[in-house]
Amino acid sequence: MIRPLVLFCLLCGLLPLTTAAAKPNILWIFIEDMSPWIGCYGDKINADKTPNIDALAEKGVRFTRCYVPCPVCSPCRSAMITGAYQTTTGIHNHRSSRSKAGAIHLPKGITTIPQLFRKNGYSTFNSGKEDYNFVFKTGDLYSVEGRKRDLAAWRKLPGNRPWFGQIQLAGGKSNTRKWADKVDPASVTPPPYFPNNALFRKWHAHHYDTVRQTDDDTRKIIENLKTDGLLENTIIFWFTDHGNNHSVRAKQFCTEIGTHVPLIVLGPDKRLKPGTVRTDLTSTLDIAATSLALAAIDIPGYFDGVNLFANEFKPRKHVISARDRCDYTIDYIRSVRTDRYRYIRNFLTDRPLLQPQYRDNRDYVIFLRKGHAAGSLPPLTENIFFGPRPEEELYDLEKDPHEIRNLAGDPDFAGELKRHRGILNDWQKRTDDKGQYPESDAGLREVLNQWKNRCVNPEYNRLRVGKAPVK
Repeated sequence: MIRPLVLFCLLCGLLPLTTAAAKPNILWIFIEDMSPWIGCYGDKINADKTPNIDALAEKGVRFTRCYVPCPVCSPCRSAMITGAYQTTTGIHNHRSSRSKAGAIHLPKGITTIPQLFRKNGYSTFNSGKEDYNFVFKTGDLYSVEGRKRDLAAWRKLPGNRPWFGQIQLAGGKSNTRKWADKVDPASVTPPPYFPNNALFRKWHAHHYDTVRQTDDDTRKIIENLKTDGLLENTIIFWFTDHGNNHSVRAKQFCTEIGTHVPLIVLGPDKRLKPGTVRTDLTSTLDIAATSLALAAIDIPGYFDGVNLFANEFKPRKHVISARDRCDYTIDYIRSVRTDRYRYIRNFLTDRPLLQPQYRDNRDYVIFLRKGHAAGSLPPLTENIFFGPRPEEELYDLEKDPHEIRNLAGDPDFAGELKRHRGILNDWQKRTDDKGQYPESDAGLREVLNQWKNRCVNPEYNRLRVGKAPVK
């Protein structure tokens, strides 16, 4: 029975519909294009330069082996906001469903995380980008609209309910020109598949600078929560959408540097024990399931993620990542990350790794293309970015963290190759991986209309037969 005083307060709007203890706020600090080059993740260059992120880890749970379902923005974000693999729901091609002709609707029975929260008495907001590859109305997902980044966006929410919110940070896309504590490029070493010259050291150092900027942005959010008296009743998920954007083998590719991301969870729940470090394989799809569970909301049966703090939790044996069309560049890559190995399957071996893409006007890509044309690149760089694409790749990440020695052709690893190949085949069949089917004419026409003659892949030819070239 509700006590008279409590009932009076509820009717007057002085209390939320549920008690704060039962319904915590849930905040996703969702960061773009950033690798875990952070002090609490053991990075030596940023060892004492990320105090605010490190403090989150000290107060909560840090996951050391978290991976994304896709190493590029919109498919990854579309998967996370629905809780299901983008390849299962047909929203796997980057920046699709951007016109009426190419519109994609979610399959029947599948909804979004914000809508599930709203159905359970929560207010919702999203501060920053959405980037979802399906048809939606912002007002159906969020209690307040507005995409401008706001580091205290909860202040715009109506009423006195618990809330679920997302704050998007620029992360690896941060403008660090005014950042004072910059990393000296001479102090960093690019991965071995890049030339170790001033150009690549500059970009490697720049990513460290963006991490430091993100640490300061994080500080501002935490201070705003404290100021508003909300920190003690807010569960925070701090994570990124994929690896860094300047390393040509990171963002958009199913490598370790492309798919490995930081994940820290903290807040007022006894299951979130301060200072805990979790080494089990984790997917960012688990964030959606865990967010619902910590808010005492049932997890839909179609979810591919699990509650990371469930009493019956069982660690994953592998994590799948997938890459399909990115903007106008068509590719089809799948990856299996197990405890020690990474298996990559390249389904389109007729094209090099460094296809025409959105980074073509960046100085480091121009350098690579000119070096390739002149035959002046180091052999490893030439082979990885312009050499033949192997159908299968297998890497021992304990001995080869940069993934430069492909073991797929080594007889000593034939058993591991077969095991990983089987995991991927079973997953594709079980989930009906939509990437195995050609993209619709409507979808490709949408891309052609936007990017025109940048669309050089042969898949576009069927739309050009008997027609003048798109200009």
